[in-house]
Amino acid sequence: MSDAPANMRRLGRLRVLQALCEVGEVSRGDLLRHTGLSRATISSLVADLVREGVVREQSAASSRLGRPPLVVSLVPEAGYAFGLDIGHDHARLILSDLTGTPVWDDSVELDVDSSADDTVAAAAELVEAASEEIDRTRVLGLGVGIACPVDRRTGVLRAEGIMPSWVGAKPAAMLTERTGLRTLVVNDANACVVAERRYGVARHCDDVVYLRLSAGIGAGVVCDGRMLLGHDGLVGELGHVSVDPNGEVCRCGNRGCLETIASPTAISRLLSRSWRREVLNAELMSLLLAGDRGAVRAVEDAGEAVGRTLAMTVMALNPELVVVGGELAAAGEVLFDPIRRALRRNSVSDLHGDLQIMASALGDGASARGAAALVLSAALVLSETPQLLTIDKV
Repeated sequence: MSDAPANMRRLGRLRVLQALCEVGEVSRGDLLRHTGLSRATISSLVADLVREGVVREQSAASSRLGRPPLVVSLVPEAGYAFGLDIGHDHARLILSDLTGTPVWDDSVELDVDSSADDTVAAAAELVEAASEEIDRTRVLGLGVGIACPVDRRTGVLRAEGIMPSWVGAKPAAMLTERTGLRTLVVNDANACVVAERRYGVARHCDDVVYLRLSAGIGAGVVCDGRMLLGHDGLVGELGHVSVDPNGEVCRCGNRGCLETIASPTAISRLLSRSWRREVLNAELMSLLLAGDRGAVRAVEDAGEAVGRTLAMTVMALNPELVVVGGELAAAGEVLFDPIRRALRRNSVSDLHGDLQIMASALGDGASARGAAALVLSAALVLSETPQLLTIDKV
C-alpha cells in the first residue's frame, strides 16, 4: 500500500509527458484536458519536470494585448534516441531529440542480407559518429526497424529465405553488445506506422494500416491506438499473401505472393524479361515519369494486386486510413488509382466509403524515425529506473 501514491504519481508523470509528446507546446489548462489530472497535480508534476530540466514553461508567442499565457513544452536536448533502419541493402541511422525531431542522419550501403556481422559493425560506427555531436549520457536507447519478421517473444529474426545470414539472430542483443545501448527491434513496417502516426499523415488517427512496398512488402497495423503484433509478433506479412496461384515461386516457398508481383524488384525483373535488357529499380521511376507504357502497365497491375490484398485487410480491420510507403509509393496515382479501384471492387462500400489512401509523408526515413519514437515512448518516465512500455502502445 505504501507504494500506491508513488505509483500514481509516476502514472501522472507519464500522462503529462505523453501529452507533451503528442501535442507539443500546451498550456496547463490543456494538460488538464489531455490528462484528466487535477490542477494541483499538474502544477506539482510540471514543477518537478522543470526542475529536472525535462520540460520548460515560458510565455506563449501572441499578438494579443496583455500578458501572454504560459505554455509547457519538452526540452528537446533533455534526451535523445537513435533510430536505425536496416533494409536489404543499407543501414540508416537517425538521431532524434526528445521531441522526435531528427538532429543527425546518415546511412551506408552494404549487403545486409548476407552479412549480419558487417551490418552490426557498420551500425555501431554510425552510432559512434552521431554520439560525437551530443552528450552520450542523454541517449535513452537504440530502436531498430528491420526488413524481416521479428519474433516478439524471443527477439529472434524469422529470416529464412529473406536474410540468409540473419537466421536465428537476435539483433537487439548483438547491437547492445556493440554499442552499450538498450536496444529495441521491430519489423520495419511496424516502425513506419509508429512514425506516420506520430509525425506524418496518420497523426491523431487511431485506426491505420501502413503498407510498405519495397524489396520486401509488409504492413504495420494500429487499431484503437494500439499496435497489433499477434501471438509471435508477425502481424502484417501481406507480402506473402498469394494473389496468383499460377505465379512465380516466392522466396518464402509459396507461389504467386504479392511480393513477387508488386515489389519494385519484381516489377523491374518483369520488365527486364519482357524487354530483354536489364531494368534497374532506380530506372523505374524515370520510366514512369516519361510515360513509358510498359512501365505504367506493370505498375498498374501491381496496384491492382495490392488493392485486392488490401481489401481483405480492410474487411478484417476496418481502418480509417491506409498509408502507402516504400520506394514504389513514389509512383503516385499510377499506383494509387488501381489500388482504389480494386478496393472498391473487392470490399463492401460501408468499409471503403470513408477510407482514405495516402502516400507516406516521411518517405524512406519513416522506419528510422519510428524506431527512435518507440525508444522515446519506452523511456517517457525518465526516472532513475526507467519503466519500459510495451511496444504496442503507440
